Amino acid sequence: QVQLVESGGGLVQAGGSLRLSCAASSSTFSRYAMGWFRQAPGKEREFVAGVSWSGGSTSYANSVKGRFTISRDNAKNTVYLQMNSLKPGDTAVYYCGATASRLGSDAAPNYDYWGQGTQVTVSS
Repeated sequence: QVQLVESGGGLVQAGGSLRLSCAASSSTFSRYAMGWFRQAPGKEREFVAGVSWSGGSTSYANSVKGRFTISRDNAKNTVYLQMNSLKPGDTAVYYCGATASRLGSDAAPNYDYWGQGTQVTVSS
């Protein structure tokens, strides 16, 4: 069982930055690839970024490439999402997920564990 807790969300003006963190309870954290997803009202949950179990491989949705950076610290059981140049279209609840597919996945059904989410609101 892996429990995930996100933090770092908030209200920011367009062009600003936020860093999200996701802390995992399990000592087996390094066995999982991690991903960030987001869900806006009335929309499906969508992939934002993913990182492999080692941190050596990352992937991004086209909409965030060049603006967001995912990273992980296995010693701290934590994954991060640095978000720069934020836009109003980035407004959503952001969720982190853990998947036993160690290289990761951009499909939400492939994730085994989810956090409760953190709200990110970008004002224009």
